[in-house]
Amino acid sequence: MQSAIQKTKSFHRKKTVVVFLFCFLAMIGLAVRLVSLMVVDSEYYANLAQDLHERERSIKAARGRIIDRTGKVLADNRTVCTVSVIHSQIEDPDQVIEVLSRELELSREEVRKRVGKVSSIERVAKNVEKEKGDRIRNYELAGVKVDEDYKRYYPLGSLASKVLGFTGGDNQGIIGLEVKYEEILQGTPGRILTLTDARGVELSDTGESREEPVNGNDLYISLDANIQEFVEQAAYKAMEQKEADSVSIIVMNPKNGEIYAMTNVPEFDLNKPYTLSAGEENVSGEELQNALNHMWRNGCINDTYEPGSTFKTVTAAAGLEAGVVTPSDQFSCPGFKIVEDRRIRCHKVSGHGGETFVQATQNSCNPVFIEVGLRLGVEQYFQYFHQFALDEKTGIDLPGEAATIMHKQENVGQVELATISFGQSFQITPIQLITTVSSIINGGMRITPHFGVQARAEDGALVKVYEYPLTRRILSEETSATMRYLLEQVVDGGGGKNAYIEGYRIGGKTATSETLPRSANKYISSFVGFAPADDPQVIGMCVINNPQGVYYGGTIAAPVMREIFQNILPYLGIEKE
Repeated sequence: MQSAIQKTKSFHRKKTVVVFLFCFLAMIGLAVRLVSLMVVDSEYYANLAQDLHERERSIKAARGRIIDRTGKVLADNRTVCTVSVIHSQIEDPDQVIEVLSRELELSREEVRKRVGKVSSIERVAKNVEKEKGDRIRNYELAGVKVDEDYKRYYPLGSLASKVLGFTGGDNQGIIGLEVKYEEILQGTPGRILTLTDARGVELSDTGESREEPVNGNDLYISLDANIQEFVEQAAYKAMEQKEADSVSIIVMNPKNGEIYAMTNVPEFDLNKPYTLSAGEENVSGEELQNALNHMWRNGCINDTYEPGSTFKTVTAAAGLEAGVVTPSDQFSCPGFKIVEDRRIRCHKVSGHGGETFVQATQNSCNPVFIEVGLRLGVEQYFQYFHQFALDEKTGIDLPGEAATIMHKQENVGQVELATISFGQSFQITPIQLITTVSSIINGGMRITPHFGVQARAEDGALVKVYEYPLTRRILSEETSATMRYLLEQVVDGGGGKNAYIEGYRIGGKTATSETLPRSANKYISSFVGFAPADDPQVIGMCVINNPQGVYYGGTIAAPVMREIFQNILPYLGIEKE
């Protein structure tokens, strides 16, 4: 009996020891955890606690402006307001609903839904006119916040819309230069921090802390608003007179690639970029998005086309550089040329008869250029195609540049080579063609077409200079000089005579090409011209898509460039001789 009692006492003593040890170890564990929370992780939990009692509101940075070569602002900012409500701070919901629905022109039901939503902060409206925002602020409604914001504004409306591009609701670039130079333009947003109690009510005696935004940098570009206006007027006039689908025009400096103007009319209102033209207002869904994409599309860089006879400039330059033809070489044009089993006709069915290469260039004679292409041969022609950088994109500082669509060399026979030689059976962009012609006539140096010149901070301090060095020679200076002479003869009595301006030496080349399918009987008329012919300072290109009636490039596209040159040559300080 006594032994049983002793065993029981021994068991209880052991149990007590185990319980004590367990409690001791638990206390040690709690102490370690407490030290960890108070010392090791104190900063983390302090920040977490602060976050629970802080409310943050963003302050948008002003987006950098876009400024033309004359100092004219093309893209700017307007101050607007964002109106928000904080559920826990609203004292008179009915008054808030009544004021906001009236001032913001929203339905009471929509505002009531926002006001009744339990959240740290609920946005009711953004891009509110500043005057309206100020009126709402003056009501001093508890729980209503009016913060100033910025909205992109384009002072010149639709001018150069497809070049400049526009921004979305978050003030980020969507198309054009706005998206290409996003990092330069966007800036860094700031924020407003306020402290709240456990219920989410702001503490009135703690004030608020601000982190000021850093505004974006200004982008200075080569585009000249005055030249752009001349160009757009001429493009709209040509489109109206010829009932064309669209007209694309580029004007640039052939020596350094700076673009003075680029249009693809019809343009669109940059301040209303989602408003379609008359007759398209009722589309929706995928059809709406397709219509918007078409309206925003810049045909100068996004679209390819068969260049036709303007591409004879490339064939002539390659032939002269390779030595397979000289300006004085004699040819005979019977009105066609037979290549293998195909009879390829000249635009003059009766033929040009005997002619030199200079005269053939003036006449834009297909058989002669076919002959030059055949003399070069497929391998050598493709060698020059690569040497002239036609198999690369130009590198223009706009998004969405299309590449040249050309046959694979191994698939090119004599017939394909013949058609390529006078600008058919492949496709190219207008920007690629004018860039290549510029490089052919400027002494033989490949240029990079561009708009960006420099970026400056808000205070005018220089941030960055954009450089586009001429590092690649594609042609000898001698061949370049010969090409300038040949193309001047085209305007001085040849197919480009309608671009002639008395007192100015102008060179150029016309083209008329047929779109696919050929059975549609749709044409593209174009002209590329430059001045002065002996020392080119400016080059321009006009492409008229699907003109009605007379469609020859020399008849309808050359006069467009003549009208533009008449306006801009004196403006650029290029005097008559």
